Amino acid sequence: MNTREKVFEMMNHLTEEGLTLGRVVTEQRGAYMVMTKTGEGLRKVSGKLRFETVQREDLPAVGDWVLLGGEGSVIEKVLPRTSKFSRKKAGNEAEEQIIASNIDTVFILSSLNDDLNSKRLERYLLLCWESGANPVIVLTKSDTCTDIEKKKREVEDTLLGVKVITISALNQDGIEELMPYLAEGKTVALVGSSGVGKSTLVNLLVGYDVQKTKEIRESDDKGRHTTTHRELFLLDNGASIIDTPGMREIQLWQGQEGLSTHYHDIEELALQCRFTDCQHEDEPGCKIRKAIEEGALSEERLEHFQKLQREIAYMERRGNKRLESLERKKWKNIGKQRKLKY
Repeated sequence: MNTREKVFEMMNHLTEEGLTLGRVVTEQRGAYMVMTKTGEGLRKVSGKLRFETVQREDLPAVGDWVLLGGEGSVIEKVLPRTSKFSRKKAGNEAEEQIIASNIDTVFILSSLNDDLNSKRLERYLLLCWESGANPVIVLTKSDTCTDIEKKKREVEDTLLGVKVITISALNQDGIEELMPYLAEGKTVALVGSSGVGKSTLVNLLVGYDVQKTKEIRESDDKGRHTTTHRELFLLDNGASIIDTPGMREIQLWQGQEGLSTHYHDIEELALQCRFTDCQHEDEPGCKIRKAIEEGALSEERLEHFQKLQREIAYMERRGNKRLESLERKKWKNIGKQRKLKY
């Protein structure tokens, strides 16, 4: 029994009679490369599934387990997701973009160079907490850094309680620390800006070059974008890894749960304020202002928390309006179909 067969045997409980279990590897212009127990092939969604789709989230995404009908030729059903890492789709439209689904861990990558930005990592972290997966910060290209421990501590101080690992794919330093997350049957997604070394790490873990890579530009110390689509790779040990393109925009789709997880200290203090609607400005009995005055909480951390709160609230308002519109369109289409039928 090969590795692929073993993995599908582990997930055999998801199969329904008369249908074939598959997992989405990539999306290609409306079609999906789907891995099954016997191999891979391009598949399209069934007409029934497409008709029942209310929003993009209802269609397959990379990492989804799906059931194939028509002798394995079409996707009949997307199985319930155990987790999904998503963001607001780039641009002005209030639409969710699923980056990867059914993941156990998200490796949030950033280079140990001048491009290292803890606030940017924090936004990735909020999306990760919201996804239901476990976040791990991976600081790459340690072979190019002379003050590794200092930068690692800076990230740890900003992203309280999150595991931070430094690696060099070139020298293979620190790679062994990643392996516990890549056990048989587990799925890890790699996210981060362009050129931080996601594809290089994928090539190293897979064991051969499956993704194109480019060297760091000497002019600005940044890597160059290579990955253009999301893709799942099966490792020899039975783990799966999902490579993703670099994100220029990290707009939050949802995030209240992630915000509560990452800023639990502020939320706990807010519960102790004298007034339930305290704005934490100059109200008497404000525990947050007191913590700032005593040096237990920084003004910058509070301001960033409030900024993210406003962004999430705004996106939730826009998202709700969009869902209402989609639901109206769905029932309008159903009404048209009924009229044609009768």
